[in-house]
Amino acid sequence: MTSTYLPAADGRLLPRPGRWIALGVLVLAVLLVAVDATVLGLATPFLSEDLKPSGTQLLWIGDIYSFVIAGLLVSMGSLGDRVGRKRLLLTGAVAFGGISVLNAYAATPETMIVARALLGVAGATLMPSTLALIRNIFHDPRERSLAIGIWGAMASAGAAVGPVVGGFLLEHFWWGSVFLINLPVMAVLVIVGIRTLPESRNPAPGPWDMTSVVLSLVGVVGVVYAVKETAAHGPGWEATAAGVAGAVALHWFVRRQLTLTAPLLDMRLFHHRGFSGGVLADLLTILGLSGLVFFLSQFLQLVQGRSPLEAGLAELPAAVGAVAAGLVAGATARRFSVRSVVAGGLAAIGLALAALTGLSQSTGFPLLGAVLLVVGVGAGFSFTVTSDVILSSVPREQAGAASAVSETAYELGAALGIALLGSVVTGVYRDFPAPPGVPADAVSAAHESLGGAVEAAAGLPGSSAAALLAAAQDAFAAGLRLASGVGAAVLLVTAVVAWFLLRDQKLEDGAEH
Repeated sequence: MTSTYLPAADGRLLPRPGRWIALGVLVLAVLLVAVDATVLGLATPFLSEDLKPSGTQLLWIGDIYSFVIAGLLVSMGSLGDRVGRKRLLLTGAVAFGGISVLNAYAATPETMIVARALLGVAGATLMPSTLALIRNIFHDPRERSLAIGIWGAMASAGAAVGPVVGGFLLEHFWWGSVFLINLPVMAVLVIVGIRTLPESRNPAPGPWDMTSVVLSLVGVVGVVYAVKETAAHGPGWEATAAGVAGAVALHWFVRRQLTLTAPLLDMRLFHHRGFSGGVLADLLTILGLSGLVFFLSQFLQLVQGRSPLEAGLAELPAAVGAVAAGLVAGATARRFSVRSVVAGGLAAIGLALAALTGLSQSTGFPLLGAVLLVVGVGAGFSFTVTSDVILSSVPREQAGAASAVSETAYELGAALGIALLGSVVTGVYRDFPAPPGVPADAVSAAHESLGGAVEAAAGLPGSSAAALLAAAQDAFAAGLRLASGVGAAVLLVTAVVAWFLLRDQKLEDGAEH
């Protein structure tokens, strides 16, 4: 394997200067995924108007990407350990760019859902490879902490750049243009990555078990689908069947991993309390946050009447806070403690979400900006430190599998968060009482989604249009307030859990040899 380190005469590993350029390439991959995730929220009102999806289809467009990527991350992380993380990363980047074109030109809700699912397949190759390569490029723990901080900061920067650039594009071009911005980033990543990234893999990986791949995909997607459908429509035979099939597949997957000589995922990793605590903290944190993030862009545009660019700029404080906190998280955790930084960050997010339970159409930017800044700082501290703990808990040859577990928790939390908290918002919204005098077909369209309400109101006389739109906006805001309260409770409980699970965990100080 090509290394970014050179052996010295005394046996020490001396770093090559090119390791920071290699890191720059890796964060481009993070930007690809982060930008794609955030621009979708801004584009949703335009996509709704053009493709006319139902409320359920709109949720699928939002979360199918996370369903698929969560189901495949472990498999792709293990594949990278076997075939080479650089090779998998660059192949996935090319696929990600190509499938982004399919997303941009989707003409029906069904096509868009399929395109988002395919993008999830490509995205599953990117994130585990980036973290695994960082684990293998940076042997010095303090440098690795900084590199992980930069990695996380660029993910947050992507979350900021996505809405701003996406807002600009949406004001000048059609909604599909927000997906085409992936192409130049992908091109730079591939061209520079071929020359600068070192290849790394597990020197004795064993065969790639396809049965385990299928079991992990069926298990994760089945369970998440069951949760989503039950939350949205109540218990039903389809959701129950999917949940049972998913649970059986995951149970079979775990038992199979314990018997294989070269498992897809070494279950012994979970014996390390820091590893398990970090994974659980990430999953619950994203679960509490994701529903808010998905619906906040719609609130800013369709309830408060901001332009896409204004909505993107309004969300900027979260990214600024995450970037700043991510860069100093490693040093802060070494000065104080891992559990105080992680638990403190999670508690800060929880309190910020609790403040959003007072959200209304008249809520001004100063309050929103302050809340989002606190959310960003808390997330920057907690995610950076948990990623460092997870990566430091495993040998370098298992970095891909460990990174995949970390990213699976992130994506699974996102899928469950959109499903559960999104269903809270949708459940409150769809039952809002229609103003008298509004035609039944307009009421039906308005109950499907807030975008549908805006479109239905546009075809009504002035007084009826204003009444319908006001009722829909009030209902949406009420749903978002309730979802924020649920998210706050989840985050505060997670902070307590992290405090106990991460007891005595420390970030490494000495360099590896």
